[in-house]
Amino acid sequence: MKKIRCIVIEDEEVDRLMLQHLIKQQNILELVAAVDSAECAIPFLDNSIDLLILDIDLPEKSGIEIRKNYPKIPACVFVSSHPEYAVDTFELDTLDFISKPLKKERFEYTIHKLIDFFSMKEKSEYFDILTGSHFLKIKEGHNIVQIKISDIIYLEALKDYTRLITAQKKHCVLSSIGQILKDDHFSNFVRIHKSYAVPKHLITRKNSYEVVINSNINLPIGRAYKDNLSFFDS
Repeated sequence: MKKIRCIVIEDEEVDRLMLQHLIKQQNILELVAAVDSAECAIPFLDNSIDLLILDIDLPEKSGIEIRKNYPKIPACVFVSSHPEYAVDTFELDTLDFISKPLKKERFEYTIHKLIDFFSMKEKSEYFDILTGSHFLKIKEGHNIVQIKISDIIYLEALKDYTRLITAQKKHCVLSSIGQILKDDHFSNFVRIHKSYAVPKHLITRKNSYEVVINSNINLPIGRAYKDNLSFFDS
């Protein structure tokens, strides 16, 4: 896999230096710049950046605003001393949220998620063909894989890609979750969040902020999608 080009935007010098240190220990990462504000980051943000690592409390423009302004950057990781901000980042294309103080073990967990994401991004291809009402076929590298739609536990959006989660394996296709849900074969799925859609029959319980599917998987409910779950209350 090619190196992941990243930029750090962090106004606290100690945290910025710590992030630089952690990044340099990861051969997969290439640090393009480490700056203390959005203004200082502008010259680098259009320079083939793969990953944003940024604080939320920044001078002039927050990390959330920066992410909204640069949605084409494939991956984003937020760091913050305010874990309550994590809920707001769920509505963005966020790969991970790291609470301060920064720790090596937690950062390495994020790196594993990054490698997984970019590995699938390189290998994935477009949805191929759907066959009948129970199966779909996708391309994975040079192979064509057939998946039973009834085996899909949930869909997870990864920017322009969608991960199909089954009990056996995670498959990834180059198609947005919104586009997938337009297909009649997924009429039993309900969008519960910008990043998630689930089969209605697998929802076992819910509260105001999350649903539980298959009795053991907790997924967040996005504010804009709460009405989609009104059927479960009736």
